[in-house]
Amino acid sequence: MVNADMPVRLELEPMSGDEFVVRRAELVEDYAQDLASSRGFDGEHARKSSQELIDGLLPQGAATPGMLLFTGTAGGERVGWVWLALPRAPERPDTAWVFNVYIDAGHRGRGYGRAMMLAAESELVRRGVPRLGLNVFGDNTPAIRLYESLGFTVTSQQMAKPLPTG
Repeated sequence: MVNADMPVRLELEPMSGDEFVVRRAELVEDYAQDLASSRGFDGEHARKSSQELIDGLLPQGAATPGMLLFTGTAGGERVGWVWLALPRAPERPDTAWVFNVYIDAGHRGRGYGRAMMLAAESELVRRGVPRLGLNVFGDNTPAIRLYESLGFTVTSQQMAKPLPTG
């Protein structure tokens, strides 16, 4: 169990297999929506792509080696969860990645996103990981602001421009 001391007190606990089943379904839908809005995928294609990616990255669910899935609780109540990937060679042997951070709808806007990220950082520091990376969709302004306020900087960027058809 990790404790992050901050204005909002949040604890991370390893995610159970039962909770993973529920959270996986939410993740598939959320990521499918992101794919549809950012890449123009139709609904079914986005959902299928989302499922394939998540199943490929988490073949053993919450017990997948090299992946850390934690439930965030505050005052004994679940407020969200975070998915971290431990460093893997040869891509970036010094960098862990935030694959997803999710705050449940009823708990948003109260500092839990920041608390979740700080608790995740504390867990990685405890494990000796020197660097943390993440990807964020360009239209997710609240997340970008949060990450910048936590000290993240842009290290690469993709851009797109719609072209006229016909």
